[in-house]
Amino acid sequence: MKLSTKGRYAVMAMADLASHSSGKPISLAGIAERQGISLSYLEQLFGKLRKGGLVKSVRGPGGGYLLSHTADETRVSDVILAVDEPIKATRCQPGSPFGCRFDKGRCLTHDLWEELGNQIYLFLSSVTLADVCQRRVLGASGLFHGVMERQQVASAP
Repeated sequence: MKLSTKGRYAVMAMADLASHSSGKPISLAGIAERQGISLSYLEQLFGKLRKGGLVKSVRGPGGGYLLSHTADETRVSDVILAVDEPIKATRCQPGSPFGCRFDKGRCLTHDLWEELGNQIYLFLSSVTLADVCQRRVLGASGLFHGVMERQQVASAP
């Protein structure tokens, strides 16, 4: 599964909003500058995030966007789904009785990829914007990377 820029940028922008807001509206221009994302692209994403009930817009001078819920209540999966990013690892259409093969059947590995998509969704549902902002996401994968780095240093000539 590859997450498109739409999903990645939406999460980056929402994490920026969560970390810089302090209860005051944040302009998309500020987010665009800090995150290196096109302002027009952010406007499209925030339209979807607003429709999804994840952000509120404030008009006028000093306006911008606020989170609709606290960072502790906003799950990464909700952000990704709000911008129409599917969380799946199969090529099949969601809910379709047909598979992705030329004969409309399901491939031998269909259940493997379906379950991978479910696990990804479960993980992203367990992570909040607060977790991202406070860098509480690394978990066991950080241990693995640390072990690999130590092994590489130890085996260097």
